Amino acid sequence: MDLNLPQFDYRLSHDYDGVTRIFDCLRGKFVALTPEEWVRQHFVNYLITQRGYPRGLMANEVSLKLNRTARRCDTLIYSRTGRPIAIVEYKAPSVAITQTVFDQIARYNSVIGAKCLIVSNGLTHYCCRFNCDSQSYSFLRDIPRYDEL
Repeated sequence: MDLNLPQFDYRLSHDYDGVTRIFDCLRGKFVALTPEEWVRQHFVNYLITQRGYPRGLMANEVSLKLNRTARRCDTLIYSRTGRPIAIVEYKAPSVAITQTVFDQIARYNSVIGAKCLIVSNGLTHYCCRFNCDSQSYSFLRDIPRYDEL
C-alpha cells in the first residue's frame, strides 16, 4: 500500500506457515507484517533518514504500566541523556485518526512524560508539543527534526 512517507529498501521474509514478516531495524528482527507494522517501519525510516533521529535513541514496542495494566507504546524516542522526549502511535492506513487515538497517546504520555506526541496512519501525520506546566497541547505544522525536540 502506498503511504504518505518516503519509500525505502525494506526486507521481507516469508515463513513456512505463510506469514510475511518485515525486518525491524530497531528491534533487530523480523516481525509480522500487518498494516500497522507497514506504517511503523516506513515512519521509523522517515524519522531516521529525513528528520535526523538517531536509531540508537529509538525503541519500538516499549512496555509500560497504565492503571496496573500492561500496555505497549509503539515507538519511543529518547534524549541523549536517556529521557523519553517523543512518543509515536501508529494506526493502519484504514484507521482514521480520531480523538480516541489522541486520548490513547495522551494516556500513555501520562506515564512517559514526553514533550512531543506524534500520531500517524501512514497517510496523515499529526504532531503536538505537550506543555507539562499548563497540561496543554499545541499542534505543530510538521514533524520536528531530532535536534528541534
